[in-house]
Amino acid sequence: MAVGTEDAGWEVDPEDEQGIAVLAALGRQLKAWREKAGMKASAFGVAIGYGEDQVRKVEGGKRIPRPEYLDRADGVLGAGGQISAMKEDTEQVRYPKKVRDLAKLEAKAAEIGVYSTHVIHGLLQTPDHARALFEMRQPAYVRDEIETYVSARMARRSVFDRQPAPSLTFVQEEASLRRPIGGTMVWRRQLERLLELSRLRHVSFQVMPADREVHAGMDGGIEVLKFMDGTAVGRSEGAFGGRPVSDPRQLRILELRYGMIRAQALTPLESRDFVEELLGET
Repeated sequence: MAVGTEDAGWEVDPEDEQGIAVLAALGRQLKAWREKAGMKASAFGVAIGYGEDQVRKVEGGKRIPRPEYLDRADGVLGAGGQISAMKEDTEQVRYPKKVRDLAKLEAKAAEIGVYSTHVIHGLLQTPDHARALFEMRQPAYVRDEIETYVSARMARRSVFDRQPAPSLTFVQEEASLRRPIGGTMVWRRQLERLLELSRLRHVSFQVMPADREVHAGMDGGIEVLKFMDGTAVGRSEGAFGGRPVSDPRQLRILELRYGMIRAQALTPLESRDFVEELLGET
């Protein structure tokens, strides 16, 4: 790509008030550094390999700068690492607010229970599988949007490495495991990832077979997160309008359904054998 024409970063979600405030402050700091160095926006853009319009959008808080943008700016302006250090702020607002909020809840949860239907749950997905899912969305996402969502989804996987480790239980519909999203190799790597995670001591992975005559999950997916202070939040596609709930009575309904789903699914050991058989069929 020609010098001065690179895309500086990602668009700001107009409904993300917190993100807008953070980027406005960041933009003011970047502009102050540039003016202190006595550089015009056009010359600064050429120096770091971005167009003047991109520079003004970043400084105006209208664009989330890429990490390399900040690193180049740090070097050109002689900031001694102070501008590069702003990458932590941009990382906080790079992902959509709803994704950040979900990641925060998952990061604090002591227990996470998930029943997924048509799609393998985001915490279990490989990067290639997640990318294939986003690429098939309609209306179609642009490339930057796809990579932003994939990065956000992969960042959430840090929940598996937390200490102390949370209790994580997953139930997946058989159909979601048989659909070769992204092609055979992407599908195989996804199945191998499920086997890898199923062997973790704090993870329970189960498969809901398609031949079950009695199924408590016909109303759709369920997710329940419990926290150390005794509070919890849950959501189900087919209950309470699909909105998150924290009322103990409503949570009890979701927990009851989820418990029945787990009882009706294959055991963790049977589920591991099931996934291994799928791999053997490819």
